[in-house]
Amino acid sequence: MKFVECVPNFSEGKDKNKINDIVNAAKSVSGVSILDVESDLDHNRTVLTFIAPLDKAVEAMFRVAKRSAELIDLNYHKGEHPRMGSLDVAPFIPIMDTSIDECVALAKELGRRIGEELSIPVYLYDQAAQREDRKDLAKVRKGQFEGLKDEIGKNPDRVPDFGPNKIHPTAGAVAVGARFQIVNFNVNLDTTDMDFAKALAKKIRTSGGGLPALRAKEIFLESKNQVQISTVLTNYGVTSIKKVIDEIKKEIEPKGIKITDTELIGLTAQKPLVDYSIESLNVSNFSYENQVLENKIAKLLSGWEMGANFVVDALSNTNPTPGGGSAAAICGSMGAALIEMALGITVKAKKTPEDLKNKLNGYLLKIRNMRNELQSQTAEDAASFDTVMAAFKLPKEDPNRKSEIQKALVYAANIPLKTARICSEISSVAREVLEGEVKQDVISDYRSGLYMLECGVKCALENVYINAKSIEDETVKKNLLSEAENIVKAVSLK
Repeated sequence: MKFVECVPNFSEGKDKNKINDIVNAAKSVSGVSILDVESDLDHNRTVLTFIAPLDKAVEAMFRVAKRSAELIDLNYHKGEHPRMGSLDVAPFIPIMDTSIDECVALAKELGRRIGEELSIPVYLYDQAAQREDRKDLAKVRKGQFEGLKDEIGKNPDRVPDFGPNKIHPTAGAVAVGARFQIVNFNVNLDTTDMDFAKALAKKIRTSGGGLPALRAKEIFLESKNQVQISTVLTNYGVTSIKKVIDEIKKEIEPKGIKITDTELIGLTAQKPLVDYSIESLNVSNFSYENQVLENKIAKLLSGWEMGANFVVDALSNTNPTPGGGSAAAICGSMGAALIEMALGITVKAKKTPEDLKNKLNGYLLKIRNMRNELQSQTAEDAASFDTVMAAFKLPKEDPNRKSEIQKALVYAANIPLKTARICSEISSVAREVLEGEVKQDVISDYRSGLYMLECGVKCALENVYINAKSIEDETVKKNLLSEAENIVKAVSLK
């Protein structure tokens, strides 16, 4: 399963309710894992970092864009950081085995959706840029919301890649891109001299003839009454953190100005921090891959055997989650994966006729999409149990306690019911393939997959039954048990 890192920056850093609302929009997509939420009062901006399966990333980013547009009006937004949109920047970043080309495809799809469905102009930047002059985010965002409002629709250079050729009245415009890992690094100085800071930022950044692969801007921090040089290292292999600090020190020390502290914004990759240590210590013959303990451990943990052990150990301990519902989703997902493997090997076989390959590829796509949804049920089941426990913990004198418990039980019954339904649907699709069409070397894997899907159904329904016992609404209970019975009949192997 491939993942992509998403780092949407939206123009709100003060209102916690709005920030949480936008973060929850991303979280509402199954498979999304929030890694970091960093808000800044002076910048009035939040950097959200999450990872998502490749096929869920666009939907998660789109929901962030939609909620940002609903909650943020740029006409009333004030902040030190440049911005042109409620959702200002939406980059996709390759991680693990995901390629930059796949991220570019995601950026184009997100741009199209934002433009068509939200009527917000979209500019593709960095690796996704369709024009050379749009690779640099600073050039795309030049003039910010107010400047773009005056130019768009009049200046042919500001025609967006997607969406209307006019500014959205409240949400502005958004830059959508694909990029490699960067370092957002701020340097705070013990001075209030903004003229000096402006000259310094211009001198050290790439566009001013300074260090390569570096963006820099002067910002005045009202909360600290001091100047900040806000930088972005767009290629830390070319320009390192230490080089930036050294360049700044070279300019400020003759004036008696000192660095008070520095800031890393959002999540930062390990390597640029290690590089800073190695440069500062002047270490020779250092091997990043072999001498960093965490890298060695990460390699050890990346094997599938270790992942399997983690799952089994998590199920075996005395914690209430993960439990049978999660195990059912895992079992069904493994069954689907085995069928994918068997069909995939059959498709790759030289003796498989082309028409059969095309047919099996269609089944593969359907099963893969359903398996991705099924995998997210593992966490959904654990979350539903937490909901039930939270309801039971309400004070007994609370008049809403009983109704909340009943709602939670219905929810907790529907989650494993959905798991069983997906397992049944995957099994149904898989059984449309004739056993004679599957390469006989892997027929045992194909059959094992079907058995595991049946097991996933039965395990999931056990969790439906136990929750249904405590549901007082007889109509709801009857409907749950009726669907459960139909699913059992559909998936049972003859």
